[in-house]
Amino acid sequence: MLKWFLSSTVREASAVYKHVWKLLCHQRDILTPQAVGAVEESLGSLKQALEKGDKATLQSRMQELEKVATKWIKPYPNAAWRENFEVLLVALAVAMGIRTFFLQPFKIPTGSMQPTLYGVNSENLLNEKEFKNFKIPTGLERVREWFAGISYVRLVADEDGILQQVSEPSRILIFNIRQTVWLSGRAYTIWFPPDYGAYPLGRRAELEIGRAYKKGEDVIKLRVNSGDHLFVDRLTYNLRPPSRGEIVVFETRGIQRLPQDQFYIKRLVGLSGDEIRIGDDRHLVINGKRLDAATPHFEKVYSFDPAQPPRDSHYSGHVNEKVAEPYHPSWQGPLAPNFPDSTTIYKVEPGYLMVMGDNTMNSFDSRGWGAFSSTNVIGKSWFVYWPISERFGWGYNR
Repeated sequence: MLKWFLSSTVREASAVYKHVWKLLCHQRDILTPQAVGAVEESLGSLKQALEKGDKATLQSRMQELEKVATKWIKPYPNAAWRENFEVLLVALAVAMGIRTFFLQPFKIPTGSMQPTLYGVNSENLLNEKEFKNFKIPTGLERVREWFAGISYVRLVADEDGILQQVSEPSRILIFNIRQTVWLSGRAYTIWFPPDYGAYPLGRRAELEIGRAYKKGEDVIKLRVNSGDHLFVDRLTYNLRPPSRGEIVVFETRGIQRLPQDQFYIKRLVGLSGDEIRIGDDRHLVINGKRLDAATPHFEKVYSFDPAQPPRDSHYSGHVNEKVAEPYHPSWQGPLAPNFPDSTTIYKVEPGYLMVMGDNTMNSFDSRGWGAFSSTNVIGKSWFVYWPISERFGWGYNR
């Protein structure tokens, strides 16, 4: 081992030995016995020289092995392509292993965790008065906004036409490549459209099928905020159970009232066996103990001013149905049917968990669909890697 560190010739000879040995193993079943014997004999000579470590002998044995390998080992067609492909396969295997057992990328599609973590949101620059004369930035300002996760979608009609169809984005792996809009039979391609999250382009841009557009008129003028992309820690919960207040990612499999085979992110509030109620003061009471801003992981959740009403995308604690009703749009349906008032107690079954979003006025969570099996949890939020904002890294309340 010491010789390997001290001598570059020993390191080179070791690499040559391993390379030829690997080729021999790959081709042993297609080589003649004479070829196998010759290569093995030359490998043995180099191995003996490695044990002695003499520089001149090693160089001589490497040259002999190179001649023998050239004579008997069959060349691979397109060797460079083959080696690059092997490197790619190894890289993919390592990436999949990391994703499966350690860290998994996750993007937040909705605003249920705001303002702790942001989901995809957008502004229609055509229909809002404040953006009437808005000009899409260019140059360095556009670059700065890109790093902040802001992108723009603009489509101008080249001729008079009627909106007929909006396609779904074409994707390769996790990347949107293109999207097509048809006006009177003419296709307009949007290259590399942003991720629209839970709502498609048509809804975000308020497009109406059948609407007529004149030449030069904006069909789409949209600013999209990408939402937070983070890594999920998949290892920790294999070593210990989840703790109250941690932000967890879980599968929706088997949870009634939720779309199946998707991933949601919420803050864990109820553990197995807990008895939970939501007071009219917008604080959780768990097993008779009131949670407040001194409770670990709930510092920001309960940082609201009790004199102010609960608001969308602001820290407002947790609301039951009675408190939410005056401020929650009736057309969206009940917000917290499992907690109609401050006296209702919800008991979490053994082996189950309960979660709630920090955006208490705009979060469809366990207040609506109850607890779920702890086996659905895949990990905890760990690191925001995009965009470059105040929440980048660990700079958010976990």
